Amino acid sequence: MSFRTVVIKDQAKLNYKNRFLVVKKSLDEKYIHLTEIDTLIIDSISVSISSYLLKELSNYKINVIFCDEKHNPFGELKSFYSKHNTSKKIVNQSKWKIKDKDALWLLIVKNKILNQANLLKKVRSDTFVLISSYIDEVKIGDKTNREGHAAKVYFNALFGKDFSRNSENNINSALNYGYAVLLSNINKEVVNNGYLTQLGIHHKNEFNDFNLSCDLMEVFRPVIDSFVYFNKEREFDKDYKLDIINIFNNSFKYKNKSYVLKDIIKMYVKNTLECLDSNNKYQEFIYEG
Repeated sequence: MSFRTVVIKDQAKLNYKNRFLVVKKSLDEKYIHLTEIDTLIIDSISVSISSYLLKELSNYKINVIFCDEKHNPFGELKSFYSKHNTSKKIVNQSKWKIKDKDALWLLIVKNKILNQANLLKKVRSDTFVLISSYIDEVKIGDKTNREGHAAKVYFNALFGKDFSRNSENNINSALNYGYAVLLSNINKEVVNNGYLTQLGIHHKNEFNDFNLSCDLMEVFRPVIDSFVYFNKEREFDKDYKLDIINIFNNSFKYKNKSYVLKDIIKMYVKNTLECLDSNNKYQEFIYEG
């Protein structure tokens, strides 16, 4: 099973040789077997990469994230086909009923708000009581927008009443970076399961290529929020980014067992999509800190 996140931060040439990723830096040359790699992050615009390696990274279903000159994620490598029955999955996806999507979105929103309340309780904010009360107020399809209202109250309780998600500061930079890496991990699993990231459950923006992934990532956001809260005084530098990336190697509880977050995302995405295709029961991810 792949388990490593490889980050390329400096000028380098990346090539493929006998199932190995070859990293060449000046006179230094390192080999990493592709079966070990879960995610490859290209965190420098001074990196050159061979087309043959890109093909093999895709074949091995390795999550590849590209960063811009400010070291922020801006794109990823995604295969066209990942399962033998992708066409069937996409046909089924296009036929998902609105009432079923709305019912599933209700469960996702409740799960997200629960995780937000748990984080507020962890940081000893009394607002967790108010946030918790919103859970029972969520309606089918979240027509009363409890998710949006809870988010405003939640962020103000976590980072202060003057905090805004639209401001430019270290907190928002760290949140955005963490969410981008989280979204990329969700994208990988959506594609690996044979679905289109564009066709969402609730998100329907015609300019968003990742509507479905944005739906599925919601319950995991408090994991990123928690890390940023406890590191909010830090400078948002390369070391901070590496620590964010390492969150996905940390263990959390899911289905009453302990797994690393990468594996939880894999199981959660599969389970949640099967709720619409196979009428499976939705399995919550409960963040306990």
